[in-house]
Amino acid sequence: MANAINWFEIPASNFDRAVTFYGNVLGVQLHSQEIMGNQMAFLPYEPGSVSGAIAKGEMYKPSAEGAMIYLNGGNDLADPLSRVADAGGQVVLPKTKISDEIGYMAIFTDTEGNRIAFHSPN
Repeated sequence: MANAINWFEIPASNFDRAVTFYGNVLGVQLHSQEIMGNQMAFLPYEPGSVSGAIAKGEMYKPSAEGAMIYLNGGNDLADPLSRVADAGGQVVLPKTKISDEIGYMAIFTDTEGNRIAFHSPN
């Protein structure tokens, strides 16, 4: 098993708002489609890597509690983190050094109320 996680879904109550938020924060355009009656917008990925989607459907309930997802913040998470507030989210924990070996983290809430984190080496 190469990775403990191979897919994740970030719940949205307002799909278009959430897709716009993550597109703006990550600086990408997300591809959307309906799968099994749920709306999905796919985060960037490379073949064979871990990725996920913004998801809206009956079983998806945004929450600031429970499991926390760490998104790839690139070389320096300060870049995507700087776009969180303008996109409608809120920084909960600013860029914080974990250790020299592990790098940095930051936590934010998205427009849906989910608690999400970034990780980067610098």
